[in-house]
Amino acid sequence: MSTTLLSGRNLAKLIQQKANDEARNLETDGLRPTLAVVVATDDGSTLWYVRSIERAAESAGINCRIVDLGHDATGQVLASVLKDLSAEPTVNGIILQTPLPPGVDADALVGHIAPEKDIDGANPLSLGRLAVGQPSFAPATARAVTEILDHFDIPVAGRNVVVIGRSAVVGKPLSLLLLERDATVTVCHSRSGALEKYTKTADVVVVAAGRTGLLNGGHISSGAVVIDVGTNVLSDGSLVGDVDEASVRGIAGALTPVPGGVGSVTTSLLLLHTTEAAREQSRALVRGTAG
Repeated sequence: MSTTLLSGRNLAKLIQQKANDEARNLETDGLRPTLAVVVATDDGSTLWYVRSIERAAESAGINCRIVDLGHDATGQVLASVLKDLSAEPTVNGIILQTPLPPGVDADALVGHIAPEKDIDGANPLSLGRLAVGQPSFAPATARAVTEILDHFDIPVAGRNVVVIGRSAVVGKPLSLLLLERDATVTVCHSRSGALEKYTKTADVVVVAAGRTGLLNGGHISSGAVVIDVGTNVLSDGSLVGDVDEASVRGIAGALTPVPGGVGSVTTSLLLLHTTEAAREQSRALVRGTAG
């Protein structure tokens, strides 16, 4: 069987163009969307990623403010900055970039991001709203998976979908997004036992566990769609996913590459979420003035 590669690069360009168009529309209305990225690390790969967000934002017509607090910032300082940014009218979207300094609890901090500016769905309120079908921003990586499925016309309604990984960043919100699309969802994790008990009968398998080679050809059925969300850096600096790509090729009907798959779409969605947040905040301001 020939395995189709589901590249995210063209989709990412389409989403970025949509963000660009919306940013231009907002600028016509006198508003330039602004994204604030809060950083407290000297990790080289993280700083490279933040710079890539900045470049992509500027090319889309979005202001990007990097708030670098240094690798020794305290939780108190981070909380204060997030509160200030949430209250600042000119800031439309906020990202708290990880990793954080040792001893700083990210879960405690993300609650300080205003839900209407929480463009990466980090605040527990955002996840709660997602769970009950209320308007909220889903984590961009989770939404990237559903965008790829839609882009390649891969249906999930009435089909068995297995999600490997239960993080609040990908696994949990993705399962909610898939349920909303009428998929039958199974979430596997470190206590699930042998993965093939679940993945062998799956039409779609999404792997988001952060473990190199976790899923191989023996885990899936012929023709299954495999979405690899993993990003693992090898000793030589190369990037691989959670899927043993060599063993899956020829068995899977379709597979997202790493790099060039889900990650390509994620950054573009952060920009689109920023423009959507700016538009909604502008409307809320008008409603408040009218009221």
